[in-house]
Amino acid sequence: MGGCFSDVKGAQEAVGGAQARGGSMNNAGGNTYNDAVDYFMRSRGLLALSTQVELSLSASKLRDRDIVSKSDPMAVICLKKRDGTLEELGRTEVISNSLNPAWIEKVNMTYQFEIVQPLVFRVFDVDTKYHNIPVKTLKLNDQDFLGEASCVLSEILAKHSRSLTLDLHSQNGIGGSRNLGTVTVHAEETIASRNAVELVFRCSHLENKDLLSKSDPFLRISRVVESEHPVPICKTEVINNNLNPIWKPLCITMQQFGSKENPLLIECFDFNSNGNHALIGKLQKSVADLEKLHQDKVGANFILTSSSQPDREKILKGQLFVDGFCEKKQYSFLDYISSGFELNFMVAMDFTASNGNPRYTDSLHYIDPSGRLNAYQQAIMEVGEVIQFYSSDKRFPAWGFGGRTYDSGVSHCFNLSGSTSTFEVEGVEGIMAAYTGALHHVTLAGPTLFGPVINKAAEISAQSLSFNNTKYFVLLIITDGVVTDIQETKDALVRASDLPLSILIVGVGGADFTQMEILDADTGHRLESSTGRVATRDIVQFVPMREVQAGQISIVQSLLEELPGQFLTYMRSRDIKPRSVDTVQTSGS
Repeated sequence: MGGCFSDVKGAQEAVGGAQARGGSMNNAGGNTYNDAVDYFMRSRGLLALSTQVELSLSASKLRDRDIVSKSDPMAVICLKKRDGTLEELGRTEVISNSLNPAWIEKVNMTYQFEIVQPLVFRVFDVDTKYHNIPVKTLKLNDQDFLGEASCVLSEILAKHSRSLTLDLHSQNGIGGSRNLGTVTVHAEETIASRNAVELVFRCSHLENKDLLSKSDPFLRISRVVESEHPVPICKTEVINNNLNPIWKPLCITMQQFGSKENPLLIECFDFNSNGNHALIGKLQKSVADLEKLHQDKVGANFILTSSSQPDREKILKGQLFVDGFCEKKQYSFLDYISSGFELNFMVAMDFTASNGNPRYTDSLHYIDPSGRLNAYQQAIMEVGEVIQFYSSDKRFPAWGFGGRTYDSGVSHCFNLSGSTSTFEVEGVEGIMAAYTGALHHVTLAGPTLFGPVINKAAEISAQSLSFNNTKYFVLLIITDGVVTDIQETKDALVRASDLPLSILIVGVGGADFTQMEILDADTGHRLESSTGRVATRDIVQFVPMREVQAGQISIVQSLLEELPGQFLTYMRSRDIKPRSVDTVQTSGS
């Protein structure tokens, strides 16, 4: 069973569960569901009658493209547009050494009733040299293509079982009738429920499947559906060399388990790096059954079915215990926003010399007399519509950095308006006016230091905590991508990760944005400060404007892709609930 990475360590990590669902995970493209984007679009009347569906994938009899081992398959779901181009909706995790994978990661999308939505399912064998790389960053052209299949979304939903099995074929149908295996797609409408259960599992006296050491057990939990194979919903991490393992808490939502009475298949495997995980035992319990095991403080015995006599089951000595069972509410981003929580945006713009002299047409800061917007103005206008929508008072703290102001030396955090008394401006128009005015009295200089503006934003965020916990701050940095103080920036970001703050970095121009991508912890590795302290959470999202302008990504989707997850991670880690919930609980106590 693979994780989000294509190496052995990644394959041993937990997959699925509610904690992984706080953000948008590995989905890409404008058709995947994100409630922040949905809220914005609906306010503009841009969404027709629709519902949200979740797609699960499995495959069988895939081609083996590896020499020493089996293929490491990953599935990609795409929406076929009217012009024939494909828009990627999402990717599964990589499953190591398997020709019959059942992927755990789901792909969410919007089902629009009045629109035909052709889907293309592609399966790739991920090369093992791409170790420690999240699936969302893998380049598909570097992977071995195993086959593709297509159908219309409504075909799946029209089936009684909501499942459809399709034959895989070569790209564009080339390759004749050669058998490339099958892919099965299962669709379910998303349940609008906040209910979730946090479980702590423990096992005792597991059978040892290894010769020279002890088993390396992990649990896989699947939901049993009518007349179909169980649908995997999550798995625990692997615990090495242990016959009495205790796993980290696992949180599953009602969307995943359906109801407390629905049966769940819980399988315990001994992990093997070659993908041939040995089944130690299995049992079937509902969430209600698991709750009773916890209350009674008793274990449930695993069973094994005889391969020679499928009707006979052997009761094993190994047992599953539920050491922790806690029902909780998983509130959504919109639960907080609609109950009065506010997003407060701040803007910082790059005035360093690497942008080019504003008097010349090749400068990123050049103001065209004809009214044609430069790269910074385009970013302000495109981003402004989104951030202004979510801003409560439409007043934005606005700063510049890396410029020499008329009354001082180089400043790495100066008021964009030129005022010494206030750093706020009114709306997007105010940002545009302050930016244009600043170009007349600020000389581009350097170096490029992000640390001072991040620290200023962190200071404002920290001050708000003393009187209000319903404010969350978002700092928007527009830059040409050349950063000088990379370690100081990391230190500032690590300190800020404890505060109600997210940072959106928009890159303009054609520079190398490698440093920006390092700050955005999408590689799965959290930032580390110079003192060795690790960030408590990822708070950075980087968006290159050139990809937006090329039509590769939506500005709304890209800007809000990680913000809801970052917001929820902060609120949940501090047990901050939407205001209406706290009010109800207080009045009822």
